Amino acid sequence: MPTALTISISSEADGRKRQRYAKRDIGGIGIAVVSRGSAIGELNEAIVEGGHVKLAFCNANLVNVAADEAPLKRSLATFLVLADGIGVDIGSWLLYASPFPDNLNGTDFFPAFFGSQQRSLHVALLGGRPGVPDRAAAQLAQRYPQHRFSIVSHGYYSPEEEEGLLERLKADRPDILLVAFGNPLQERFIAAKLGPQHCAVAAGVGALFDFFAGEVQRAPEAFRRMRLEWVYRLWLEPRRLWRRYVLGNPAFLMRVLRQYLSGTRAAR
Repeated sequence: MPTALTISISSEADGRKRQRYAKRDIGGIGIAVVSRGSAIGELNEAIVEGGHVKLAFCNANLVNVAADEAPLKRSLATFLVLADGIGVDIGSWLLYASPFPDNLNGTDFFPAFFGSQQRSLHVALLGGRPGVPDRAAAQLAQRYPQHRFSIVSHGYYSPEEEEGLLERLKADRPDILLVAFGNPLQERFIAAKLGPQHCAVAAGVGALFDFFAGEVQRAPEAFRRMRLEWVYRLWLEPRRLWRRYVLGNPAFLMRVLRQYLSGTRAAR
């Protein structure tokens, strides 16, 4: 099996050459081959040095969504994309004969990141249903009192309000901006609207606010250890998630199998 190519993950906005990492092409998305500690180091570097990182967590669903959206694929090439879930690991096993170093889903990654930081960070929240980011911020502040958490807006603002929100971000320039629109809306927004003037790190975090606000339950530890949290979520919300998992997982596996048979395994 060919190994992943080593390429530079660089910020499109500031043009600085960042540390070199391998990427593995999974369904046309270049996913960074990094450990949790190395990913945390990347974010720290952007915060300390005044840089800008666009961060995405790539699971099977994002691969499926991006497969039919070429502009989204091109945008993700400018992101630090982390491996999220057993699906992309299965893809990595099939295409590269090894898994990714760590499972870096946002729900576990950001608590680990916040807990690892001794200095105070400004973390801004954007997205979710009205009231959800406020409850999430309150829980985050209680759990990580060394950091300052603020609300930019819930995710149901009007188009006319967007310019004002972006101006507020420029004025505040938080260290971390968590964007919870769900994919691919959050990745499109980060790619099209945000730059180094708005924040050091812009991250699409999906349902993270719902988990912290108590709107959605995390799977029991046994499910998480077996990497079957998606099964638990499907059981909780079958009407909303059946298409993503029942139809999406086989579609993802077929997509990876076609990639394997075609020999298209180089990082992009």
